[in-house]
Amino acid sequence: MVDRVVATDEALRLIDLIKTRQESIIFYQSGGCCDGSAPMCYVEGDFLLGDSDLYLGSIRDVPFYMHRSQYDYWKHTQLIIDAIDGRGPEFSLDSLESKHFITRSHVFTEEEYLQGKEKI
Repeated sequence: MVDRVVATDEALRLIDLIKTRQESIIFYQSGGCCDGSAPMCYVEGDFLLGDSDLYLGSIRDVPFYMHRSQYDYWKHTQLIIDAIDGRGPEFSLDSLESKHFITRSHVFTEEEYLQGKEKI
């Protein structure tokens, strides 16, 4: 099975840092507006998920969600969560660090897409 969402080593280090301060966190792929299209990191329970939010998988034990309408744009890609230098989106936990999360992507082959589709 192909994972719909994965993380680079840099992102994993940033997740570990945030988890030293916040025990339970989630990711939500932002669809734009104020902070652009960025993976937002929240304390679990601080961001209310709705019926139209899809669970795409977990990075280690951190669940990753996206709104169904955003998923229509991203469904042919694997999301690769990375961390780069600089301040993150204002409402995301990474905004307190010297690095922030970004989303990179890998376009699925037809076979990968069909394998990943089974998970949603």
